[in-house]
Amino acid sequence: MTTYTPPQRTATLADAPAIAALMRASVLELFPRFHDERQTASAAEHVAALDLRLLEDGTYFVHEADGEIVACGGWSRRNKTHAGSGDAADDDRLLDPATEPARVRAMFVRGDWTRRGLGRAILESCRLAAKAEGFTSLTLTATMPGVPLYLSFGFTEVERVTVTTPDGVDLPGAVMARDIDRPDRIGE
Repeated sequence: MTTYTPPQRTATLADAPAIAALMRASVLELFPRFHDERQTASAAEHVAALDLRLLEDGTYFVHEADGEIVACGGWSRRNKTHAGSGDAADDDRLLDPATEPARVRAMFVRGDWTRRGLGRAILESCRLAAKAEGFTSLTLTATMPGVPLYLSFGFTEVERVTVTTPDGVDLPGAVMARDIDRPDRIGE
């Protein structure tokens, strides 16, 4: 039996409300398996905050099924590493592909669409797009629900981190990295 994979496309600014709703719903459904109630509520507010720059830059992807966005995620050529910790003065700085890794950002899947390959498909689109712009590596700051996906895609954990959200809640996470051309674990 084959699994249906809904089509992927580059997100537009018109998608912002649907993406924001998916991000929040994904956190509220998936985070309680890894985080307490306070952490989940804070993540729904701060981690599931859509960075419109990703849509403006054309580096964000969505999968749609029956007219609804069921998965989203992207990459960035800018310095911002993740949502949830506030803004830094150099977040919009363009990265140097020769010396800095591209950032994987804001990966979310609707609970009833997990484990169907959508996250992997988005990661592959990110990898190929960043490679086309000359990047040789990727990095991300993962929340705990995402760590298994990233490990299966060939990322390695660099360090465990704690992200403190603007409301003072600590969320455990992991900084992860991979070479652009390194095969994922399943394909090795």
